[in-house]
Amino acid sequence: MSGVRVVVVGASGRMGRMLVRAVAESSRCDLVGATERSGSEFLGRDAGEMAGVETLAVRIIDDIQQCPAADVLIDFTAPAATLKHAAFVAERGMGMVIGTTGFDAGQMQQLRDILADSPVVMAANYSVGVNLALSLIERAAQVLGDDYDAEIFEAHHKHKVDAPSGTALAMGKALASGRGVELDDVAVLSREGITGVRKPGSIGFSVVRGGNIVGEHQAMFIADEERIEINHMASDRMVFARGAVRAAGWLSAQSVGWYDMQDMLGLKN
Repeated sequence: MSGVRVVVVGASGRMGRMLVRAVAESSRCDLVGATERSGSEFLGRDAGEMAGVETLAVRIIDDIQQCPAADVLIDFTAPAATLKHAAFVAERGMGMVIGTTGFDAGQMQQLRDILADSPVVMAANYSVGVNLALSLIERAAQVLGDDYDAEIFEAHHKHKVDAPSGTALAMGKALASGRGVELDDVAVLSREGITGVRKPGSIGFSVVRGGNIVGEHQAMFIADEERIEINHMASDRMVFARGAVRAAGWLSAQSVGWYDMQDMLGLKN
């Protein structure tokens, strides 16, 4: 074993299994630890067999402190759990790849404080295609300005608990950045009743939840004479897992800092 040593937390979940599979398929990373919550029926199972790949000789455990030495921890769980895992990462001097969404402002500050001396990649979406779309959205907003009405649409499966999605908000932030404004100052996150005419410069959001939609995102720039759309549709969650594992391999060679997929892909100006 000579690759980047990776721990996957929440390994038996839908995303956790795909992360295990993506690590197993990676030529750069090796799975050395896998955890799940206490009481899980999957405790003691081989992580590779559970994920539908070859036996990896890594048993799923519920005590993260029992994980062997590792370079990077990958976390796509929930805010409260991610904060606990971050403390473990900081204690061990590891890097952390975070795909968890739904943090409130206080939790986000706490996370940054805990990981102040760690290398971290945090992204709302680990798809390479989505991150290219974010770059295109920012550039389009720079060129088109606020003469074009801007709207963000997103759709996800019925089990997703936060809205708008982290990716939709990332699109909104990219759009706002291109216009030189703060998203919080111009976002319209819901519409109901007599809303009045559209406020110039606002960025509207709309959300769909249903079935097993993996993820659909669309940024629209709308003028009286034309409409420009930048779309991304994911058909398999493995695209997120592979991106996260790619980020883990990249992060292992980085110094302390807070990075995102735009940094990893070299898309920042």
